[in-house]
Amino acid sequence: MSRLHVTGQATVPRDQWVAEAGLLLADGWRLALLAAHEDDDRMRVVASFLRPVGQRTELTVEVPRDDPWIPTLARISFSAGRFEREIRDLYGITPADHPLPHRLVRHAHWPLGYHPMRRDADPAPRFNPDTDAYPFVPVEGDGVYEIPVGPIHAGLIEPGHFRFSVVGETILQMKARLWFLHRGVEKLFEGRPPAQGIELAERISGDTAVGHALAYVLAVEDALGIEVDPGARAVRALLLEAERLYNHVNDLGAIANDVGYGIAHTHTQRLREHLLRHNKALTGHRLLRGGIRIGGAHLHQQPDLDLIRRTADEVAEIVAITLDHTVVADRFTGTAVLTTEQAGHIGTLGYVARACGIPTDARAEHPTIELGDPFAPVLEQAGDVLARFQVRAREVAASAALIVDLTARISGAGQPGAAVGRDAVVPGDHTGAPRAGLGVVEAWRGTLVHRVEISGSGQLARVRAVDPSFFNWPALPVALTDTIVPDFPLANKSFNQSYAGNDL
Repeated sequence: MSRLHVTGQATVPRDQWVAEAGLLLADGWRLALLAAHEDDDRMRVVASFLRPVGQRTELTVEVPRDDPWIPTLARISFSAGRFEREIRDLYGITPADHPLPHRLVRHAHWPLGYHPMRRDADPAPRFNPDTDAYPFVPVEGDGVYEIPVGPIHAGLIEPGHFRFSVVGETILQMKARLWFLHRGVEKLFEGRPPAQGIELAERISGDTAVGHALAYVLAVEDALGIEVDPGARAVRALLLEAERLYNHVNDLGAIANDVGYGIAHTHTQRLREHLLRHNKALTGHRLLRGGIRIGGAHLHQQPDLDLIRRTADEVAEIVAITLDHTVVADRFTGTAVLTTEQAGHIGTLGYVARACGIPTDARAEHPTIELGDPFAPVLEQAGDVLARFQVRAREVAASAALIVDLTARISGAGQPGAAVGRDAVVPGDHTGAPRAGLGVVEAWRGTLVHRVEISGSGQLARVRAVDPSFFNWPALPVALTDTIVPDFPLANKSFNQSYAGNDL
């Protein structure tokens, strides 16, 4: 059996699927996604792998429509096992001998044998009463009791259920159950011209409009061979940092608020509002929608660098005052620890991984533009709430500096009030052989990947989107072991994963 080339694509038979994937994983490749496909005469599963710097490769396994199963990768990749359960629920392709075979996406009220991503799926199925018990792992012993939380919460967040097994106030085990809202987002892409997919990508997870739109656009450009000029790449990088900035500022205050330090939250909310208004000035939308184009990017006006610098300075002062408070520092330190080994095994991304000392960052590993001299990810080592707080705080300063630098590059590339790049490209006019492409972006929560397939007629045949939250949600229960129940909101906010980005 031969190894794949450093980059490329290979189709392998089912009996070699696990071995070939294992060779890639052993050689330092990371599984970025599994995507199922329904073709006219067969089913396919595509595995996309990434490795620094800029290296990517794919494995494909084809299966008959009347015998849709693949050997499971769950024993060699934790994340692959979760992707496989999702694929089984949505497409009906079974991962044979999976060690944890129960449903992931389709809760018990979904009809048996119904797979919503299949072409013949009823768009309005008849749902059943949710009468089957979810297979929570019971914890027994003297003094053990359970605390159920959700799925409906008091705040304006989407549904998720958390089941705590507790002795006194100490959490022995927590199970997070998600996928209460299957929105069919990936199905909605099908049949659209590529240019019409941007508005849908921006809405996958509202606080990550730039990240998802850019990953989608990069995938389309990769598929169609569209080149993007340096000015447009600089605008895109700037918008990513603007999105990172306002979200990190918000999180820093919210984390402090969860230990009762409301004054920090009040001031960060004030700064966030200034940044949201600045966002609207940049792209016409408070969440930065509208700035990413296929082949280009757009700004209404130059960034207000005085505001950016002033915000970074104020955040640094708020962070210093917050951590100087002994009660706050005590609540942050050593709380909800995720070790480097645990983070690596689970496959965590973004600030969750970097707070454990894992230097994963697509800005360095899969760059679309050179940043810094050289750009280096912000790292902490402790893996606790404090480390996740500090990574965000240091990234605020880094993002502000990057925005200043990128603004200078944009100013030298042309007028900010006009489209930058080749916005005149109309990908919907593309005809010919089907094409596939991959887009990789370091969104504010972590590495975000889109894979697109465009049909010979120029329409979107398949869009697979993987938010970093898919990788990071499983780490939260691990970090909560031996944490006390009152610290759950604090720990949860320090992870701050997206329900919407996960529950597509």
